[in-house]
Amino acid sequence: MKKVLIIGTLTLLISGVLSGCQTGNKAPKAETKETSDTSVSVPWIGTKNTTRINTSDPIEAAVLVSRTLWTAKTDNNRPSSVVLTDVSNWQIAAVSTDLIHHPSNGPVLFFDKESVPSATMDELKRLKPRGAEGNNDIQIVIVGPVAASVEEQLKSLKMKTDKIAGDEPAAVAKAIDAYYAKAAGELPQAVIIGSMDSPEYTLPAVNWIAHMPEPLLYVKKEEIPAPTVAALKERAGNATIYVLGPKSVISAQVEDELKTYGKVTRIAGDDPYENAIAFAQFKDTRNEFGWGIGTPGHNFSFTTTDSTMLAIAAAPFSHLGKHAPLIFTDKDGMPDPVMEFTATLQPKFQKSPAEGPYNHAWITGDANTISAAAQSEIDDMLEISPASGGNPHSGH
Repeated sequence: MKKVLIIGTLTLLISGVLSGCQTGNKAPKAETKETSDTSVSVPWIGTKNTTRINTSDPIEAAVLVSRTLWTAKTDNNRPSSVVLTDVSNWQIAAVSTDLIHHPSNGPVLFFDKESVPSATMDELKRLKPRGAEGNNDIQIVIVGPVAASVEEQLKSLKMKTDKIAGDEPAAVAKAIDAYYAKAAGELPQAVIIGSMDSPEYTLPAVNWIAHMPEPLLYVKKEEIPAPTVAALKERAGNATIYVLGPKSVISAQVEDELKTYGKVTRIAGDDPYENAIAFAQFKDTRNEFGWGIGTPGHNFSFTTTDSTMLAIAAAPFSHLGKHAPLIFTDKDGMPDPVMEFTATLQPKFQKSPAEGPYNHAWITGDANTISAAAQSEIDDMLEISPASGGNPHSGH
């Protein structure tokens, strides 16, 4: 049973580019002014506390996320480089989000097996990546297997391109770990260990590795792949290892084996909703790893548990602007753990709602993925309310 009466109504607010700070269902097809690089007729739908990326096509969603965060009007708001990867391989796409972070400072965009979709090509032309100073001025990093036809298309852009090859997810994760360390000039000692078989438990890591330099490395439920072992050995026994997910996903035996390579901490919830919340709440005060969200005044990124590639497309929402951890919800409303979590984070005002602080959420997916009623519910649960209780919409 839901614990809060939902009284908000959805309002349509946004149809232009939103800007951020700098330092698979198909969507309807209809061209709109100023949106030649996407075919979504209404790219953004907003309420007072939420903004929806209004497509359930991961290729289009990645473009819209990019347009939201990198306005590309001046060099200061252009990415340094862009990550390109195959939309059909979630394991490789997920670990590639580690390259969103500086020095790349750019989105993940998608190609398919044999070609680069026009939306992705148009977005690359719009962005005109500056080239990553810490990575030999590379403008595009291709991750994972890529067809010759894709590479031929990209050549027409005349951008400096690099490639992290491979088709085995654990090996690609290791290669990304090494690639990032070389570009950044330092090997992160902390790592996240995720399941390569259960995206609904692994995906919360994606927002963190886009936000901070720690990589995601893969295990199976009962096995640590050799590339993951090799990456951990690079830390010379000093790794700080965070296992993400319950023992039903990553076994106690694997957890014990990981202790050979450093200190191990498990972050877990009994289901994907509680697991994502546990990760959003976790903070290791020894090294400042983790979001540590337990107070009002934060941003969140909402997708459903079966929207794997949409969650990866939305990963840059943790890198720029109102940095956001990933929280799962359902199509038609919040499950009880998510309702209870957001209830603890509702801002309270004493005299006037102008006091703040305020919450916000990104929602990725059209109404076929997360309904308008569910967006309204999220909006209400993030709304600032009187500390004395009562209707949050009553004003002063």
